[in-house]
Amino acid sequence: MTDTGSLLATVDAWDDRVDEWFDQLRGNPTFDRLFYAASELGDHSLLWHLLATGRAAASLRAEPAALRVVVALAVESGLVNGVVKSLFNRSRPIAISDRPLRLRIPRTSSFPSGHASSATMAALLLADKSRFGPLYGAAAALVATSRIHVRIHHASDIAGGVAVGAVLAGVVKRLAPLR
Repeated sequence: MTDTGSLLATVDAWDDRVDEWFDQLRGNPTFDRLFYAASELGDHSLLWHLLATGRAAASLRAEPAALRVVVALAVESGLVNGVVKSLFNRSRPIAISDRPLRLRIPRTSSFPSGHASSATMAALLLADKSRFGPLYGAAAALVATSRIHVRIHHASDIAGGVAVGAVLAGVVKRLAPLR
């Protein structure tokens, strides 16, 4: 059995490797604009509210699905940002240089990523009975990984957020299935 210190060291080493990989993309104006924009669109789940609203506007039959996403996002935000993050006191990555674009820096614990959690949950719920599932998934992956690029989260924070979002999506689908 692995002790806690060894496990944390392994996680830190993995976070460092992923961060080094993103260093290859940082400073490239195209990638910076893409990831900073994705990160901004993930703030307060703006992208997911827009997509849910657009889905409802496209079809009256989609209104229950859109409402399910909006309500689930409110619950997810309170749960992740208010309860789960308070159980952890993880520091956010240190930005070793100035950020090339303006970005809101949260004050909460770094673990788990709320952007990754809301993105995963919303994408899984939006994909339910939709032919656009792969697009929702791609958008979620972009929003989640953007948080590594902009140095707001460690890669393990993203993995934790994805896991939380997937579990919450499963709970929502079970409690409020689409007909």
